[in-house]
Amino acid sequence: ELLKSGLSTKGYEQATTIISLESLLKELEGDKGAMVRNPEWYFVSIFGEPSNTGPWSWRFEGHHLSVNVTLDKGEVVDATPVLFGANPAIVKAGDRKDLRTLPEIEDAARELIKSLTEDQNKAAKQANHFPEIREGFAEAKVGEPVGIPAAKLTDAQKATLNKLLDAYNDRLPPDVAWMERKRAKEAGLENVHFAYSGSSVVGEAYTYRVYGPTFVIEFLNVQADSAKNPANHIHSTWRRLPADFVVKQ
Repeated sequence: ELLKSGLSTKGYEQATTIISLESLLKELEGDKGAMVRNPEWYFVSIFGEPSNTGPWSWRFEGHHLSVNVTLDKGEVVDATPVLFGANPAIVKAGDRKDLRTLPEIEDAARELIKSLTEDQNKAAKQANHFPEIREGFAEAKVGEPVGIPAAKLTDAQKATLNKLLDAYNDRLPPDVAWMERKRAKEAGLENVHFAYSGSSVVGEAYTYRVYGPTFVIEFLNVQADSAKNPANHIHSTWRRLPADFVVKQ
């Protein structure tokens, strides 16, 4: 119920699917796997004293899932970072064959990459993959924006970029998602930058980032899954800039 309260219906469905993949990983890796594979190996942390008068926060976290909600005076003031991962990204065999836990964040990104002109691609494509998502700190530390600004995209490409943003925002409850969209819009959607590395071909490694003045999306699909299928292991997150967990006094 706590996890459900911090996510949309769709986000909750994706989160519980991520958790259920632990049972599949246990089957694939057997007893000699390097990590604990247990759908009950998830944890709740409370920061501060829950109340309707002051700031506090909660976290639901485990393998490939981190949901963080910060409240102040009974209102949600921050719902980041939100990290969703999936291993495998596409289930290749068995009873759940063809299951894709997080399809929208790949489909919209690949659509945008494929639509880029040669000149646009020169601006957007990076020589190296982006590094793994930074953990353990409130600041994402992603540096200055790189890639192509939305101002240099066509209207159709901007619509695809917005579709990608929605795929991340739609993990959150509608009122919280509206708040995130409002912050991004007020900061200027024309200032959002899109950058990627690698290939848009399914099964080939790639990463991407979407930099906004108030947020950053980080995505990686560079690892093989537990059945050794290449580039079939997703990490993705939505984070606030300049930092998560901020409560204005």
